[in-house]
This record gives sequence, C-alpha cells and structure tokens, in this order.
Amino acid sequence: MKAKILDGKKTAQDIRNEIKAEVDQLRSRGLRPPHLVAILVGDNPASHTYVRGKMRACAEVGFDSTNKHLPASTTEQELLGWVKTYNEDPLVDGILVQMPLPEHIVPQNITKTIVPHKDADGFHPLNVGLMTLNFPGILSATPAGIMELIDRYEIPTKGKHVVIAGRSRIVGRPISILMSRGGQPGEATVTICHRYTPPELLKQMCLQADIVIVAVGKPGLITADMIKEDAVVIDVGINRIEAPEKKSGYRLVGDVDFDAVAEKASYITPVPGGVGPMTVAMLLSNTLHSYKRSHG
Repeated sequence: MKAKILDGKKTAQDIRNEIKAEVDQLRSRGLRPPHLVAILVGDNPASHTYVRGKMRACAEVGFDSTNKHLPASTTEQELLGWVKTYNEDPLVDGILVQMPLPEHIVPQNITKTIVPHKDADGFHPLNVGLMTLNFPGILSATPAGIMELIDRYEIPTKGKHVVIAGRSRIVGRPISILMSRGGQPGEATVTICHRYTPPELLKQMCLQADIVIVAVGKPGLITADMIKEDAVVIDVGINRIEAPEKKSGYRLVGDVDFDAVAEKASYITPVPGGVGPMTVAMLLSNTLHSYKRSHG
C-alpha cells in the first residue's frame, strides 16, 4: 500500500486527551464538568451502538452524560418536550438527538428546537448560518472532524480542487462550505457531485481532484480508476456488508474501494477508524465549547 493512513482513531484519542486535560483543570478549580445529553428514540441497533460509544467517550474525558432512551412510539410533541426540558436545564451543556428518528417524527422540527448554544451536532439552522458566513459558532460534527484531520496531518488545501460526493445537510453541504472558506484548511475550489450526477461525470470530476471526500453510503462507489495519483481520499461512508466468517455476520466498509485506491492515493482514511472517531471527538469538543461559553 502506497497511501499514508489518516488515522482518525489515533487523532480522536489525541483530542480526547486534550479535552480531558481541560476537564481535569475545571474540576481542580471546583467547577462541575460539562454534561452531554443523548436522546435515542426507538430500538435501532446501530443507533444504540453509536450512543453507547458516545457515552463511553464522555466517561473517558470526565464529562457527565445522560442517555435518554425513549420508545419508538414516542410522539413528536413528546420528544420536543424532552428537548425543551434539557434546553432549560442549566446543568446540561450539549444535546444531541440520535438519527435516524421514527418516520412519524420530522427531524428538522427537532433540530431547530435545540437551543443553538447546546447543539452538540451542529445542525441548528443558526449554527449552519454562522458557519456559512464564517462567524464563530458550533460546527457540524462530522465536517469539523474532517477539517481537524486535514489540519493535524498538515494537508495543504489552498488552491486545491476538492470533489465531494454526496450533498447531505450533515456532511456534503457543510464540508463544501468549510473547504471553500478562508484559512487552512480552506481556500479550495469545490465541486459537489450527488445522486443525479452521471457516473461518467463523477469519474471525470474525481480524476481532476486533489482531495476527494465521499459521503454517499454506497460500498465501493469510488474505484481506483476514478482517482488520480497522489490524491487525498477521505471516506465518510460506513456500510454493513455480509461476512459469514465473522461472528457478527457482517463487516464495515466505506464508499471507497480501499485496497485498490490506497495504491494510488497519497493519504486515505480507513473504515472503520477514520472519520467516525473524529465525529465523536468533535461532539465532545462542541459540548466543551458550549460549557465554556456559558461559564464565560
């Protein structure tokens, strides 16, 4: 393999260590630690796994945490009631509502109800607006994790062509804004491709890209013949595919044909162990930011 690994697992651990050091300082001054609340509706196994991971990360850095599990039958109004309760609780600094939600609940109605300064995921319209206008604020966790990974590996972005596959409000659109803003990382020329981009055009764009960021949810979408030599490849996809040889019956893969693409890329993120751990680290960072804001 030619490509160097963008090790999100190690980088996230570094960030958690930095956050823990800050929390230890707060405790030494007699202050309470930051408090993150995760609200989970229903019994989606993957969501349970993700929330457990976030709670473990909170414990590791010394945060207080609450895992509020609600039944799938919870109405939208009931969920909004819980969000408002935590909005008003002065001992809560960060709130996240684990997606996906049951079909009878509109996610945007929940997202916009979380007060912006407690929005650990960075999805609130105000926070997205501040990001777009390059004002200080809470950044969407996954895009922020990607930016932090690029920054810590000192990958130059100024004047580079960044191609993003996927235009979701969670990853694709916010990372396109962050990569085109001023600063480092930033100052890039950005192209967004999506489900209606013809395959031949997607390939053409990727072959021109210095940095390819993929967040589609389709295993093996990006193949080696779509990547130019020495491109940086960041794979946000996480997909379960059957693996009878494993005890779980499945294995996790990204949207990139990792083994083949790694022979051409200069840097590449693994799946798992790439962007995923960075997302959790930035949730903690956002919660600490909210805490420090409320405590002056």
